[in-house]
Amino acid sequence: MDKHQTSILQVSDKCPQCGRRALIEDAHTGELTCQQCGFVVSERGVDQGPEWRMFSDDGATDRGRAGAPTSITYKDMGLSTVIGRSGRDASGRAFASPMRSTMERLRKWDNRSPAFGSAEKNLGVAMRELDKMGDKLGVSQAVRERAAHIYRKALERGLLRGRSIVGISAASLYAAFRDTETPRTLKDIAAVSNLGKKAVARDYRILLKEMDLNMPVADAARNVNRIASKVGLPERVARKAIEIVRMTEEREISAGKAPMGLAASALYLAGVMEGEVRTQKEIAEAAGVTEVTVRNRYKGLRADLGKTLGLDSELPEPRMAAG
Repeated sequence: MDKHQTSILQVSDKCPQCGRRALIEDAHTGELTCQQCGFVVSERGVDQGPEWRMFSDDGATDRGRAGAPTSITYKDMGLSTVIGRSGRDASGRAFASPMRSTMERLRKWDNRSPAFGSAEKNLGVAMRELDKMGDKLGVSQAVRERAAHIYRKALERGLLRGRSIVGISAASLYAAFRDTETPRTLKDIAAVSNLGKKAVARDYRILLKEMDLNMPVADAARNVNRIASKVGLPERVARKAIEIVRMTEEREISAGKAPMGLAASALYLAGVMEGEVRTQKEIAEAAGVTEVTVRNRYKGLRADLGKTLGLDSELPEPRMAAG
């Protein structure tokens, strides 16, 4: 056995045959054997060390075992082939003149071939749009992959025929937000996609209807911290607002009310109780709702939860913006 292909392992396990600890590993066959009796302890071992050969064009000293991970957010799942321009084979020998011409022709068709089908072109545009919108909104990789999965399913079912790629991409991203319970609104999606809010909502309803998507009910409490950070309210006010939202859910007062409006009014009420009052205009703008919504929901919360929260009649009415 070649000395460069074996190594003595300092392991605590004994050989199950003779009880000795002299185990050797054959890096060529992947076998772990006992040096004393020759018993094969294990086989087909995986070498966890770095690769010793590089196939990149720039010749960088990168001994990583693998390239970038595969992802559904890539048009080709990250598994596309690339024919390099080094002009050499795997052994480092330069190609002869006829082979160089052949490789140049193969490289040209390899670059052109993925764009032949309409589905591949469609996916290429959609994945770029999803990536752009995801960067602007700062979403996680899990949400991006969920959005890409929804879009691919919509493309397979033929929902893109006669519809905008950007519109379905935006709707898929919003569906991913709803599915992962990420606090983002239609207004946020419309702002980064240069589409109207109604257009994104229309495409979203199409996805729900045609793909039988079951979205969880939006949780108003998830929006509280986001609104609080925008208006500069402290953490204790946000915790109080979440407590108020949970109380409305327990008493079934939140039924039929928009989650963002409920979160904004609960935060306003918590701010009043904790002495950290912001104007209803500031709260409304941060939540993306109207001032009337904040005022009406605030009055409703005071009427329904006044005794439970220990509110008295001295609490101020909703604070209007100056001017």
